[in-house]
Amino acid sequence: MKVESMIHVIVGAAEWGHDQLRYRRHRLAEFLARQKETKSVIWVCPSPKEQEDSFTDITQGIRQFAVKDLLQNKMFRFGRYTDFFYKHKLSPLVETLKKEGDGSRCCLWYTFPGFPLLSALYPWDEVIYDCSDLWAAPINGRSSILANVRRNIIKHAEMRIIQRADSITCTSDCLHREVGKKLADQRQNVFTIENGVEYDLFTGNNRELEQDILQGRSGAVLGFIGGIKPKLDFSLLAQTADQRPDWTILLVGPNTAEDDPDFISLLNRPNVIWTGPAAPDEVPSYMQLIDIGIMPYKKSPYNDAVFPLKLFEFLAAGKAVVGCNLSSTAKIKKQYVYEYIEGSDPSDFISACDTLLEADRHGSYQALRREMARRQDWNVLFRHMLECTGILKKAHSH
Repeated sequence: MKVESMIHVIVGAAEWGHDQLRYRRHRLAEFLARQKETKSVIWVCPSPKEQEDSFTDITQGIRQFAVKDLLQNKMFRFGRYTDFFYKHKLSPLVETLKKEGDGSRCCLWYTFPGFPLLSALYPWDEVIYDCSDLWAAPINGRSSILANVRRNIIKHAEMRIIQRADSITCTSDCLHREVGKKLADQRQNVFTIENGVEYDLFTGNNRELEQDILQGRSGAVLGFIGGIKPKLDFSLLAQTADQRPDWTILLVGPNTAEDDPDFISLLNRPNVIWTGPAAPDEVPSYMQLIDIGIMPYKKSPYNDAVFPLKLFEFLAAGKAVVGCNLSSTAKIKKQYVYEYIEGSDPSDFISACDTLLEADRHGSYQALRREMARRQDWNVLFRHMLECTGILKKAHSH
C-alpha cells in the first residue's frame, strides 16, 4: 500500500520561541515533524516585524513563515483576524505549497483563530482546529468597549474556522461545550484531548542549578512555573506570603503582566522570589526546588476553560499540586496528588497546601503522582489525536 507524504501547516499565536515558553502547539509541531509520513512542517505566525526571508528554519523539519502585524502596537493585532490586512501577505506561503504539495497530503492546523482565510486559499486535504483557549474572553477578566470590539472580531474569525474544520480537538470539557454551541452540524467531529507532559524529561536525573535560587531560605517552597500573566491571582499569593512568612513563594517565568500593580506589590514581600524566564531544559531542575506546585488563577470565564500545561509536569516531577479556579481540572482532584479550590480565600489556599505538606511528611506519594502523569505523555495524546482526526489513516488508504 502506497503511503502519501504529508505537509503540516500549523497556525501558531506567536513566533517560535517568542517568550521562551513551550506550549501545546510547539509539542504538536515537533511530534508531527518526527512522523515518518511527514515531508515538512510549516509554522505560520504573526510577527511584529518584517522578516528578511519568507521562510526561516526553526528546528529539524520545521520552518517558520511569519506574517507581519499591521503595526507593532497591540491595539492593531485585530489585523490578524481581518482578511484585508493579511491576505496578500500569505501569497508566498500559498505559492510554496503549490510547488511542494504536489503528490502530498496537506493538512492545516489552527491552534489559534488567526488568518481564517488561509483555509480557503489552498485545497487542503484536512483542516483541524486544536482549540486551547477561550480566545475571545479577556485574560484579565475585565471588560471595556475596546475589549468588546476585539472580542467580536476574534469570535467571528474563530466561527469561520470552526465551520470550516473537518475535526476539532479541545483541551478542556469547557472548550468542548463552547465549540459545540457554535457548530452548524452537530455531527461534526469534536474531541476533548487535555494537555500532557514530556514524561521522561521530568522523571529523569536533572542537573542542579548553579546559583542559589532560594537565596538561603529554608522552609516549604510553593512554586509557580510558567508565564506571569494577568490571569494569575497575585493578591491571593500576597496574602499567603503575609500569613505564612515561613514559606517561600517561587515564581519562574517571563512577565507578561507588564505593570500590574498587584504583581509589583507581591514582589515586595521578602519571602517571594521571581527568577524571570527559564530555558525549557531548566524547568525540570526548578521543579526539584519546590515542595508544592501551585496554579493560583483568578475566577473568570477565561480561566474556566483553561487546562494548565504545568499540572502534569508537576505530577511527573513527583510534586503535589494546588489549583485555584480551574474548573476543568476539578475532576482530577485526588488525595495526596491534587487539591482543587474555588474562590480566592487565602485560608482555603493555605489549608490545601498544609494538607499536602503534612501528607509528604508522613508518607511518599511520588509514585502515585507520576503514574497519573505517565498516562498523559504527549506522545500518547498526540497519537490519539491523529486517530481521532483520521489523518494518518487517510494517508495510508491512498
